[in-house]
Amino acid sequence: MTALLLACIFAPIVASAVNLVVGWRRWTATLTALSAVTVLACGVTLGVRIGSAQYVSPGGLLRVDALSVTMLIVIGVVATLATWASIGYIDAELQHGHTDPNGARLYGVLAPAFVAAMVVAVCANNIGVIWVAIEATTVITAFLVGHRRTKTALEATWKYVVICSVGIAMAFLGTVLLYFAAQQAGAPDAQALNLDVLAAYAARLDPGVARLAGGLLLVGYGAKVGLVPFHTWLADAHSQAPAPVSALMSGVLLSVAFSVLLRIKPIVDAATGPTFLRTGLIVLGLATLLVAALMLTVTGDVKRMLAYSSMENMGLVAIAAAVGTTLAIAALLLHVLAHGVGKTVLFLAGGQMQVAHDSTAIADITGVVRRSRLVGGSYAVGLIVLLGMPPFAIFASELAIARSLADAGLAAVLATAMLLIVVAFAALARNAGRMLLGAAPEVAPTIVVPATVAAALLAGVAASVALGITAGPLTELLTTAAGQLGAV
Repeated sequence: MTALLLACIFAPIVASAVNLVVGWRRWTATLTALSAVTVLACGVTLGVRIGSAQYVSPGGLLRVDALSVTMLIVIGVVATLATWASIGYIDAELQHGHTDPNGARLYGVLAPAFVAAMVVAVCANNIGVIWVAIEATTVITAFLVGHRRTKTALEATWKYVVICSVGIAMAFLGTVLLYFAAQQAGAPDAQALNLDVLAAYAARLDPGVARLAGGLLLVGYGAKVGLVPFHTWLADAHSQAPAPVSALMSGVLLSVAFSVLLRIKPIVDAATGPTFLRTGLIVLGLATLLVAALMLTVTGDVKRMLAYSSMENMGLVAIAAAVGTTLAIAALLLHVLAHGVGKTVLFLAGGQMQVAHDSTAIADITGVVRRSRLVGGSYAVGLIVLLGMPPFAIFASELAIARSLADAGLAAVLATAMLLIVVAFAALARNAGRMLLGAAPEVAPTIVVPATVAAALLAGVAASVALGITAGPLTELLTTAAGQLGAV
């Protein structure tokens, strides 16, 4: 188990080191993609071997359970698609003069380092180490957001760094308070931040301190998830980052940050009772849904539209986490996986539209289906996935979340959430219709799709279809993860 966990972490680190020494080459970029495949393979292998058990490595620094495995699979799938597409994307950037060899080298170093940091965040057993890993993703992605070095990209980078730093500082204070509460409850000083130790001492934590710590952690990590009130960085950063990086950030980074809240919630609930974080998650989830739905109705930028859609989905995930039943948590995790794959396809297809038109304005992009069946068709499939249409998995996950809300007696929350989702649905469908089905102008640029991007798009569409037809062995994994998180 430990060897597989270390392979997940060190495969992308090795790829990053090779890119640093050699620079951007086709084979070094391929090595980065293979490191992402390694993460996926290790995740699947761990899932087969771990079953319903939980494993903590010698020394207690790493752990693997059903939630870790689920998140490793999400990271592996999204990272494989994004890093493979990066080969063609960066080659095109170099060809068009949008970056230089030094910029390509930096991208090659940071992209796998980003993947490694997310792997550490989901596999660490110590919430202090988790905090460091989440902070590392902020530092790494700040340089990736500003990859093009334009004025707008630099503004988005600083906004991202400042807002997420405020959030992560609040999470740090929450971590310190949780450590203090665990110490006072009798936990060993050297292990008081370990998740297994915190779970054992959770019922003995001081309720007042645990409540303050839980609130800070919710708002702090919520900033990284893109929840209100620290959500304003998300659209700017995602709209300026290279398309594969936007896919990684939107498709998996937000979910990785939310997985930390899933880890912490049972600990805080045991000390304060179930209503405190439940109320907070519902309020933040509905507020995020409201802001996302309203912004979707007025945005005129394709990448910002996808970013607001990610906010909408994270708001729904927060509401599902508030319910906390086995059905809700399992549906939440299925939603995270399906959203990650579908959003990756959308960002990669949108990236090719951006390269062709040198613009992300929806008004500048029309008639895509007639001009490129691959890009237009992939974007249409990704959008259908995102809209929660059958037979895709988000339809099943949203249906299960709705049922869990009804079973929990949260009819008002369900009605409000469904209304906001309908508004977001209409806005997404309207904007996508303009881009995909509008009349193509006579002087419209050709949409060129590099082979690696085409392969990533086709693989992403195939994965979305397969996941929609059957969740298969994932059903047991997701249900196990829900049970291990204390769901009932």
